[in-house]
Amino acid sequence: MINFDNAATTGRKPESVISAVSRALRVYSANPGRGGHDLSVEAARAVYSVREKTASFFGASGGEKVIFTANCTASVNYVLKGFLGRNDHVIISDLEHNAVVRPLKKIGAKVSVANVDLLSDEKTVRNFASHITESTKLIFCTAASNVCGRALPIGKIGELCKSRGVAFGVDAAQTAGVVPIDMERMNIDFLCVAPHKGLYAPMGIGILIACRDIGDTLLEGGTGTNSLSEYQPDMMPERYESGTLNVPAIMGVSAGIDFSRRQNFKAYANEMNHIRRIYESFEKMPHVRLYTPYTEDGMYMPLLSFNVENIGSEQVAEYLNKKGIAVRAGLHCAPLAHRKLKTEDGGTVRIAPSVFTTAAEVDYLISQVKYINI
Repeated sequence: MINFDNAATTGRKPESVISAVSRALRVYSANPGRGGHDLSVEAARAVYSVREKTASFFGASGGEKVIFTANCTASVNYVLKGFLGRNDHVIISDLEHNAVVRPLKKIGAKVSVANVDLLSDEKTVRNFASHITESTKLIFCTAASNVCGRALPIGKIGELCKSRGVAFGVDAAQTAGVVPIDMERMNIDFLCVAPHKGLYAPMGIGILIACRDIGDTLLEGGTGTNSLSEYQPDMMPERYESGTLNVPAIMGVSAGIDFSRRQNFKAYANEMNHIRRIYESFEKMPHVRLYTPYTEDGMYMPLLSFNVENIGSEQVAEYLNKKGIAVRAGLHCAPLAHRKLKTEDGGTVRIAPSVFTTAAEVDYLISQVKYINI
């Protein structure tokens, strides 16, 4: 099957990632930090080397700031529920995923929603600035929409936060590994990563890089340190890593970072070329509706939402599935974005290529949408 659902998870993993996971199951099948024997110590060393590699890749100052979680959603929850309390003021964008919206609803934070201009970074930054008050504690936003691909001006928002003394958190699920992220240069305090997407790592692993104190813990338990104490340790990253780590997936993250470094972010340009080819073709089809301006490098990520006139998004996805093409349909767990695009009734069909997508696969997708017959 041809996979155009890579915004959900990259469907094809590099052989180097697969090999790293397989090797970890053979070599590092011991609980890191939970024993003094050689196997445990070696596993702990391997895990810490991945922390250092991850910190370096994302421009953070030390491996101890890298926390491994269950997934990117868990990372977001750690930040929002640890750093914020009831009635704390937080600013988000109108493109946020439910991974951001639902935790904020649960804790009872005071939420302001900033409009993201689909064509202007300057207007977007001004819209965020207009919501800042003396009581604003955090700006937390997606780095790019998982619905329309609009990339937020993270560096400029980071500058705004720094100038106004506001903490800054980023959901980088759609950008980490695809475009460069430098936490120090972009003034990012908390970075949440979904390695199974742009880093081509396994599913079931998330990353949180915390360059300032998160605050309260979301999960407590065994950490392998201070075991006589009934209280969670204060040191990072153990404070936020209770229980056994997913060592094979962590080794997959390591290989995924190496893969991304070898690509040197050239995959982004190739994937954007595929998206532009699709956009230009769809734009000529009277039965296809597009919802964003022409996709530009830097301002958009390589994904695209569309609908077919008088046919529901789920029906289109099922039709394409029968033709051997995997796409995502519906609301993509991001109702704010769909309200912005006025597609909340039935959602959209989403296309997202990967580094492995070929021009022939793009042409086949275009032909199937052009002559769709349901």
